[in-house]
Amino acid sequence: MNSFSTNKRFSYKDLLFKVLIFVVTVSVIVYFLPKEGKFNYEFDVDKPWKYGLLQASFDFPIYKNDQQVQKEQDSILASYQPYYHLEKETGKTMLAKLREDYNKTLRGIVPGTDYLRYLEKSLEKIYERGILSGADAEKLTEDSLHSILLVDKNLGISRPVDQLFTIKGAYEYLLNADTSAYRKRILQQCNLNNYITPNLIYDKEKSETAQKELLSNFSWANGYVLNGQKIIDRGEIVNEKTYNILESLRREWEKRSESTKEIRLTITGQALFVGIFVLFFMAYLELFRKQYYGHKGALTLLFALMVFFPIVLAVMVEQNLSNVYIIPLAMIPIIVGIFLDSRTAFVAHVVIIMLCSISLRYPYEFIILQIGAGLTAIYSLRELSQRSQLFRTAFLVFICYALLYFAFGLIHEDDLTKLDTRMYIYFGINGVLLLFAYPFLFALEKIFGFTSNVTLVELSNINNSLLREMSEVAPGTFQHSLQMANLAAEAANKIGANSQLVRTGALYHDIGKMVNPVFFTENQSGVNPHKSLSYEQSAQLIINHVTDGIKLAEKYNLPKVIKDFILTHHGLGVTKYFYISYKNEHPDEEVDIEKFRYPGPNPFTKEQAILMMADSVEAASRSLPEYTEESIGTLVDKIIDAQVAEGYFKECPITFKDIASVKALFKEKLKTMYHTRITYPELKK
Repeated sequence: MNSFSTNKRFSYKDLLFKVLIFVVTVSVIVYFLPKEGKFNYEFDVDKPWKYGLLQASFDFPIYKNDQQVQKEQDSILASYQPYYHLEKETGKTMLAKLREDYNKTLRGIVPGTDYLRYLEKSLEKIYERGILSGADAEKLTEDSLHSILLVDKNLGISRPVDQLFTIKGAYEYLLNADTSAYRKRILQQCNLNNYITPNLIYDKEKSETAQKELLSNFSWANGYVLNGQKIIDRGEIVNEKTYNILESLRREWEKRSESTKEIRLTITGQALFVGIFVLFFMAYLELFRKQYYGHKGALTLLFALMVFFPIVLAVMVEQNLSNVYIIPLAMIPIIVGIFLDSRTAFVAHVVIIMLCSISLRYPYEFIILQIGAGLTAIYSLRELSQRSQLFRTAFLVFICYALLYFAFGLIHEDDLTKLDTRMYIYFGINGVLLLFAYPFLFALEKIFGFTSNVTLVELSNINNSLLREMSEVAPGTFQHSLQMANLAAEAANKIGANSQLVRTGALYHDIGKMVNPVFFTENQSGVNPHKSLSYEQSAQLIINHVTDGIKLAEKYNLPKVIKDFILTHHGLGVTKYFYISYKNEHPDEEVDIEKFRYPGPNPFTKEQAILMMADSVEAASRSLPEYTEESIGTLVDKIIDAQVAEGYFKECPITFKDIASVKALFKEKLKTMYHTRITYPELKK
């Protein structure tokens, strides 16, 4: 009676589908994982180290800090002299221009030729020393350089900067060199700026080469840290030396991550790691939950969770957003456990935790805390029917986090004051975010087509508009549904089925009778309208309550699992009363049995099988002439054995042991419902 065939032939289409799922899942997760070797720690001088033990994973130098580097480099560069070329032709050109202007215009301005000779001698002296451009002069001052090297025929001649002229300095020199003999006012009228231009040209190539030679022996490091060497442990204070080591480790790690080879190796390692765990999960589904591959909603939900949470954690680590412990990962087993089953919830939770851990540098503590929280969520919330259950689970998850973290502190610390109390704040935020699983479940129901116990409980409220209407329009059917709901729910509990699901299904299975309620005996009061109809017409009216029920379910947006109860509660059975009556009246006629058959299908879940049995037994029990232990027992055995013999449960995962347990429970409950009396023994003569 198992609905899952064990002899399913190999299918290349199924294999291709699974390979596609594997490739897409691994590719998406790896794409979002951190590729750069970021040093994901926050630290400062004179503050305690809030992470676990940190050891060097490779050899690296201890770099000097910026102040020390600047100071030492400035000391070395104190002897540095930039190279300049003295352009001698510039001075000759300017002197020639002066003489030319004297013959044209200056002769009428200056009193005599002695002014011309004064300007020529002064310009010769200025150009002989050299004139710097404004930018070069500012650069020399900014770098605190006191001398330069003048290149003359491959020789470098050192010359103090204070002996060089700027354009402004040369102009002032011409005006003020001999104010006693040459009047300043007359010289200002000569436009002396026209004869002053820089003749010192900076030699960038030689200057940079000289600077590099001076710095070539400079050491950027103060020492080395060896692979495996302890750097710092939780609670220790970060001093200046340790701070420099941590900064050096940060720089070295980022330097290593920049190379193409390192990035390729990182991506390969991440793809291999993710691929192994995704493969483990798919193997679990293949071996123990193969039916989920045929359930699009279940499969999509599982792999959506598997992709979503690792991406969220990877983005938080990449962007250094808050703390990863605020992510409510315990939501995973809650969601999967409610919609699917607890075993799959645990396996999915462990796999997702391992996929999340790849984004962390030291994930061991993270893995243990998350697995503990997941187990707490699974044990404390097997079924969700009330909001208070989720509050309790969130509180227990917080307690689990806090106790496990405190246990780690006792194991690794010798001083409890070193424990990071902020972690308990993160655990509290985690618990609050876990409460959002309630609205999240509602969204997932709509997206993936699931139905949670919360929805079932809401639907089973008899004040629901559809049920209230049924109680008014078809009161007999409503009472029958209530009796069935209690009977079927007890049977479900007996054999380990979903009692809330079968209870809700029982309440709605006959809603189609609301369309024509008077054609069903439980709603009749002395008048039977079937007497004026043929057997075929009566059968069709009875059969129509299934299709009418589906139409009402569509109208009121009932979940698919409830529609399945409406369709399967009679299966592919026959309206036996009208079929047998017709055959008795037409013994020689070939009867088309399909006119008397329900549309089906037959039950394909335990819950649907329980409902079919309960429906038939409860309805038939009303026709018993007397309610004794023997009559009820005979009725239950006769009806359910006939259903088994006719093959109604062949496609259903229910065992003969389950059926026997259901029969025994029905007998006990019907005896209680109808207050059966003890059969008195007869006096033997």
